[in-house]
Amino acid sequence: MKLPDAAHTSRPWRIHEITPDFRLYDVWALPTPGGPDDFPLLIQDTVGGDTSHSPSWIARTLFAIRWKLGGLLGWDGEDSGVGRRVPTLRDRLPADLREGPTGPVFKTLPFKSVFLTDDEWASEIANKTMHGVMHMSWVPDGKGGYRGQMAVLVKPNGLFGKAYMAAIGPFRHLLVYPPLMREIDQTWRAHGAHGVRGT
Repeated sequence: MKLPDAAHTSRPWRIHEITPDFRLYDVWALPTPGGPDDFPLLIQDTVGGDTSHSPSWIARTLFAIRWKLGGLLGWDGEDSGVGRRVPTLRDRLPADLREGPTGPVFKTLPFKSVFLTDDEWASEIANKTMHGVMHMSWVPDGKGGYRGQMAVLVKPNGLFGKAYMAAIGPFRHLLVYPPLMREIDQTWRAHGAHGVRGT
């Protein structure tokens, strides 16, 4: 379920300290009801994600087209990524976060972990269109339990980046996020059925 920006901005997340020049694009409540100790499971699911295995053929097709275009137009070359076109956000971390855990390594998605706390995890991605952050958190659900929350923050790369982000907006909201939420829901329910997560 899409949430108002305040669901992210009103919380004292550490990510606010290092992304003042990024724009908040999306905030989503994730269908991941659980207990206070289930955040690592959400992180595990996220780093194991693969767009080519999405159950939605529309989402698979859109991502395949995006990666193909990126390859043809040079959007995703090594010189455009984190540490090359843009410095990693780890360079902005305060000492306590820099000395803490970075977070896990993604298996296939082109993200790099920035920092990890007990209830907050940030990862970043960069190409010739933008520098983006996926912020995952673990929040009380108001019913005595917890759930995941995802925020997407972006710093577009110039006018081209702004135009690109505006152009893909409808596709993200209509064709990418709905099947992604269903996939997250199915995976999380499977964890519960196998007794992997808490209550």
